[in-house]
Amino acid sequence: MSTSHNPIAFPSAPVRPDQLGDVLDRHVRWVKGLPGGMRANLALADLEGVDLAHRDLRAATLSGARLGRCRLHATNLAGADLFCTDLRDADISRANLTQTDLRGARLRAADFTEANLRGADLGPGTPEDGSRARALAGNRPDDATARTRQDMREALLAVLHAGADTPVAEGVRTDLTGAVLRKAVLTQADLSGSILQNADLSMAVLINANLTGARLNGANLTGATLTGAVMAGADLVGARLAEVDLSQIDLSGALTARPLDTLGSAIQRAIYDHERWIESFGSRGTRAELDGMDLTRADLRGVNLSAASLRGILLTDAALCGARFIMADLSGADLENANLIGADLSGANLSYAKLSGADLTRVRLGPAEIKDPSGKPTGRSWAANLTGADLRRAALVGSCLVQANLSEAILEQAALDGADMTGARLGRHANGRLPPRRR
Repeated sequence: MSTSHNPIAFPSAPVRPDQLGDVLDRHVRWVKGLPGGMRANLALADLEGVDLAHRDLRAATLSGARLGRCRLHATNLAGADLFCTDLRDADISRANLTQTDLRGARLRAADFTEANLRGADLGPGTPEDGSRARALAGNRPDDATARTRQDMREALLAVLHAGADTPVAEGVRTDLTGAVLRKAVLTQADLSGSILQNADLSMAVLINANLTGARLNGANLTGATLTGAVMAGADLVGARLAEVDLSQIDLSGALTARPLDTLGSAIQRAIYDHERWIESFGSRGTRAELDGMDLTRADLRGVNLSAASLRGILLTDAALCGARFIMADLSGADLENANLIGADLSGANLSYAKLSGADLTRVRLGPAEIKDPSGKPTGRSWAANLTGADLRRAALVGSCLVQANLSEAILEQAALDGADMTGARLGRHANGRLPPRRR
């Protein structure tokens, strides 16, 4: 590969799909040091769904590019600049991502099966150059190149934060929610502060990886190798750690789940009696009234609290995957950063609830069917109420919001990709408009 460098800046116009073949050909020539070669600059390019499998994209610039649903199987991306790149739902299996800059990238549901991410930098996206990955590789740019890269990243972050209330200096956390990293090599990778909620890291190699402050709630780490890993301050609520040796891991300050059997006998009895009440259509047991209770970080996956009174309940950082809250009263509840993937909240009252940062992927928030005391449908339904709810940075990907009342709800930076909002009552929001949808 040619060692001569030319400062990288945003292209005057992003590369179009019809120009891609020529750009890739010239990049291969640049990699081989042949005449007429030029390093690929695909910054901000919109290449969603493009097939780039088995390509050589070593050291290419793809900052801010849209590569959602792309095929990058066995692609060589070693040392590439993927800063804040959108790779949601992409196939990156068996790809070479050693020393790659993936800071601030959107990698939700991407498939990294057996990919090599040794020394990759997946920490927060901030404009400063000199990432951990480049330091490990010994690839230190000169001052002029570093300044150009920083200017480019500041501009990109400004674009990403346009209209948002998050200062650019705080950066963008790398989002690996639901990503498949099974058997991936992440030795010495920097995953500090990254979002790995519900990610599949089973049998992954994370030797000496930095997972400081990472969100791993609901992640599957079964059989993963974590020797020398640092998980200080990491969120491990609901994480599966079977067959994992924790003896050589720094877990100082890590958040762990509060299993149901540690929540006190009164709460356990209330949930048990409520589930009996649900199953018997009210003939046995008792409806749960847990208003204002502190269930922070509680592991309540799959629990059935439908029609329960949960006003003002504290469920911050709770593991609630697959839970049922049909027609439950969660008004004023604190569900900040809760993991609600696949939960059923049909007809629930979430008015003025705090749901900022919560994962509501594939959640049912449509109308609930009203039944009579014997369990027979009445032909009527009850819409979910999210009036005034705080949904900032919440993930509502693929969720059902049919007929939901979202008047006065705050939706800044919420992810609504694939959400069904048929008949939803939107009203006006804190910023006066709906957040942009992914194109």
